[in-house]
Amino acid sequence: MTRLFGTDGVRGLANRDLTAELALDLAVAAAHVLGEVGAFAGHRPHAVVGRDPRPSGEFLEAAVVAGLASAGVDVIRVGILPTPAVAYLTAQHGADLGVMLSASHNAMPDNGIKFFGRGGNKLDDGVEDAIQTRMREPWDRPLGHDIGRVSDDTTGADAYVAHLLSTLPNRLDGLRVVLDCANGAASQVAPRAFREAGAEVIVLADAIDGWAINDNCGSTHPQALQAAVLEHGAHAGIAHDGDADRCLAVDAEGALVDGDQIMAVLAIAMNEAGTLARNTLVATVMSNLGLKLALRDANVSIVETGVGDRYVLEAMRTGDYNLGGEQSGHVVMLDHATTGDGALTGLHLLARMAATGRSLADLASVVHRLPQVLINVGGVEKSGLASNVLVAAAVAQAESELGDTGRVLLRPSGTEPVIRVMVEAATAEQSQQVAEQLAVVVKRELAL
Repeated sequence: MTRLFGTDGVRGLANRDLTAELALDLAVAAAHVLGEVGAFAGHRPHAVVGRDPRPSGEFLEAAVVAGLASAGVDVIRVGILPTPAVAYLTAQHGADLGVMLSASHNAMPDNGIKFFGRGGNKLDDGVEDAIQTRMREPWDRPLGHDIGRVSDDTTGADAYVAHLLSTLPNRLDGLRVVLDCANGAASQVAPRAFREAGAEVIVLADAIDGWAINDNCGSTHPQALQAAVLEHGAHAGIAHDGDADRCLAVDAEGALVDGDQIMAVLAIAMNEAGTLARNTLVATVMSNLGLKLALRDANVSIVETGVGDRYVLEAMRTGDYNLGGEQSGHVVMLDHATTGDGALTGLHLLARMAATGRSLADLASVVHRLPQVLINVGGVEKSGLASNVLVAAAVAQAESELGDTGRVLLRPSGTEPVIRVMVEAATAEQSQQVAEQLAVVVKRELAL
């Protein structure tokens, strides 16, 4: 059976891959798997449901709510809110499950369904597999008083903004920031949070009709934000994606500040304050070597995981760490959130600027990003990568040549029929040369 869940829920083209029927079936199965927690605890199970502003979210929300209520789950609709807000409200309501309808940074025609368990935590693979297994199974439908009821909570945005502000170590007074909300779920709450924290805010891409979500805006298209920061003489710019679980930044000179640099700034700040658990940051293998070198100089350790924020979260919980994330801007601050939170990250980044009086460019300069080259090698047998002696020898030779000034990473893609060859080196020319040499070896030794 093909696995329905990807690395972040169920996602696809809305009304073709992700249909109302599929959404309803998933909701019923999730109610059976996750709602039983409430039943075993002696109360009626209940759920929190939110969405981003995509038009397809309207019919998908209706289907999810119908499925949950028909399975005996009381549903609280919280409307258009970021993914981390839905996770937060799931915990605040003591709900047995949460559901977010969003395809994150994907284009408008796509949509997705993300489930949270109690406490607003993402589900592990085993729970997701159990939900898929129980789809369309025979079940006894509740009747009468046992049918779930549906209500609306219009105070969710207030609670979420208050939570964000409560986490800040200091105010943002004196800072001018441009916010790119990606015409997505953060369009209303993020500007409000930054303003209430004391910043002067200029807002881009804050439409909530859903048609233009992620369309040449947000964290995947920062060019408009870079121009606006320069135009308005802002101290910084913050870019979110469609569901606002990401944060990328722009400094006053219009230069992009990526997730690696943001994590370095936050890790060093938390380490100085004595709040960085085990003096350790959790990051994926795709983070730039410059991050590791910067943290080494700051006496901060780093734990590496596979690619995907779910693996970062797993390592954080297993090792009792409280800061982690990805180069793409998914940053997890477990003291304050159960998942990546773009608004939370942006607020704390600016709080560091306000507290130190230093520019974002100065703070981010601690990470000297090494030139990185990525080559996707297709037409190869991915499963043979780990055992091929000649490929391993070529990698060892390249690592010996690069020494401490570079690194090599070969990994099978989890979503495409390719092997990714990534090389970082002191110069772009060296990175390109070594990557091309390794790609030739991979193609020759693992060709189908």
